Amino acid sequence: MAGEIGHFALLLALMFALVGATVPHIGAARGNAAFMALADRAILAQFAMAAVAFAALTYAFVTSDFSVVNVATNSHTLKPLLYKISGTWGNHEGSLLFWVLNLTLFGALVSWRGRKLPLRFRSRVLAVQSTLILGFLLFIIFTSNPFLRLDPAPFEGNGLNPLLQDPGLAFHPPMLYLGYVGLSVAFSFAVAALIEGEVTPLWARWVRPWALLAWVFLTGGIALGSWWAYYELGWGGWWFWDPVENASFMPWLVAAALLHSAIVVEKRDALKSWTILLAIIAFSLSLLGTFVVRSGVITSVHAFANDPARGIFILAFLAIVVGGSVTLYAWRAPKLAPSGLFGVVSRESALVVNNIFLSTFAAVVLVGTLYPLFVEASGAGQISVGPPFFEYAAAVLMSPLIVALGIGPLLAWKRGNVSRSVQIVFPALIVGFVAAIVLVWRTSGDFVMTAFGLGLAAWLVSSVLLEIANRLRLRKGASIASALRKITRAQWGMSMAHMGLGFILLGITISEAFTTEELTVMAPGDTVDVAGYDFTFEGVAPIVGPNYTAVRGFFTVYEGETILTSLMPEDRVYSNPVMTTTEAAIYPLFSGDLYAVIGEAASSGRWSVRLYFKPMISGLWLGAFMMMVGGVLSLSDRRLRIGLPTGRKARVSGASA
Repeated sequence: MAGEIGHFALLLALMFALVGATVPHIGAARGNAAFMALADRAILAQFAMAAVAFAALTYAFVTSDFSVVNVATNSHTLKPLLYKISGTWGNHEGSLLFWVLNLTLFGALVSWRGRKLPLRFRSRVLAVQSTLILGFLLFIIFTSNPFLRLDPAPFEGNGLNPLLQDPGLAFHPPMLYLGYVGLSVAFSFAVAALIEGEVTPLWARWVRPWALLAWVFLTGGIALGSWWAYYELGWGGWWFWDPVENASFMPWLVAAALLHSAIVVEKRDALKSWTILLAIIAFSLSLLGTFVVRSGVITSVHAFANDPARGIFILAFLAIVVGGSVTLYAWRAPKLAPSGLFGVVSRESALVVNNIFLSTFAAVVLVGTLYPLFVEASGAGQISVGPPFFEYAAAVLMSPLIVALGIGPLLAWKRGNVSRSVQIVFPALIVGFVAAIVLVWRTSGDFVMTAFGLGLAAWLVSSVLLEIANRLRLRKGASIASALRKITRAQWGMSMAHMGLGFILLGITISEAFTTEELTVMAPGDTVDVAGYDFTFEGVAPIVGPNYTAVRGFFTVYEGETILTSLMPEDRVYSNPVMTTTEAAIYPLFSGDLYAVIGEAASSGRWSVRLYFKPMISGLWLGAFMMMVGGVLSLSDRRLRIGLPTGRKARVSGASA
């Protein structure tokens, strides 16, 4: 019964989406307030129906209703409850339904929090959002229906990919989807503004919190995926420049550029057409990621589908959305003339520099990701664009960006003073230079690029601290507590996010250069030294899990004569589907991670093992967490929280918009 309810709810959602995508535009064109007001009711009805459909599919997974094809293909009665629930979105059909649920959720939030938006503009935004929902619903119903039935129903299901049966992967996709779909709001705001032919500073203030919310979710989703790859795959790596990893990274880069350019629109009524274009590109890259994952053009643990028909549908939808919005942009953008001016040396110019490097890097990643696919599709053979290409591009393009991030927040709006800003951050320059020189000296010149990265990380963290100290000094005569309270949450959020980037750079630089790895064969009682820590292999034991069997290894780690910890990695074999996975054992220290992986049995009771010491690797996760906290702090600021200003000033501004 759940399948029929879910299917019927999807059909109703499709009808409401069709109404929501057409009637409000007609109302806005004719000045009919009743038609425009229908946009709110239509989007709320779509959300209600999508929630019913998703609840029905979740119920089918939890109850192991194998008469539903999707459940039989992706679940099993022995799976723990968490993975039965996560199996709902851990497949092609279910993940698309989750996409639609999030699209309708964000549309409902815009309707709820955007009550102070002018009715005409709000109806346009919601109509564009309904159009996106309509496209995805058509895709689901005609090519990827999650409620198809099996008759007769099998006694048991096939199970979920064991690599996805992990807490990190249970929450990683939902956070990424929230980020991808959150950018649809910025897209809808941009298209609505193009239709209306006007972009004001108030528009930037409306759109920026939605872009920031999407960016926070993208940051969390990417960080969770990186963390999962680090501890689950057993390779000791955290990023592999996989096409699907790149597909999530590109919208993150463009969303970061959008956040910064929207500030210039709000402050100076400049960069309007550029900001609109960034909003379009950010969501377009999210759709491109959907095509890459679901079209069958790649084979990956991330890939959901290999059906060319689905790929053609997504490609057509992508062409309509991107082509239509870019055509509208080409028609309307020349009319979005900027009215604000700012000097070459100013905070606005620093934000422009920020945009240039972020956008260029996103373009380079896009080319590196798609070029091998185009070469193969053209019949010219196969090529591989690997980490060296992307890492070189990151070093060239992100280094000046990090330098700019240290100076930019100290420049004044409209016209800044370079000499004063340099004077403030000069101690940070000294700290970064000394850190680089010390590393070069300690390593006899063998790690020059590592020293450069360390210097940049030290520069960025130090400059953020100096920028905070400078804000406190500007409020003379007040107590430190009073001065701290007067720094807005948005300013704290900016500082926290920039400092988080510094910690990420620190973790990448140190861990990549100084990781110690031992790939060896050990018998019980053997001891291996890894970066000054002694790993003693105590043996193995078989264990039985809820839907797998495993061999668990036992290592005792000594620091000198002291027992530091015990590590128990596992080599698992899942039954449905049959698959072998590794479960790394990790012990985090302030200085780095101790990391052990048990492999296959060798002769004479010995086992192959991987042992690592990864210095400062936790800087990656700490930095990502700091960036998320910074984004949430900014969202909680009174001026930036989701919603609109209230009072007489807001009503006047809204009327003018």
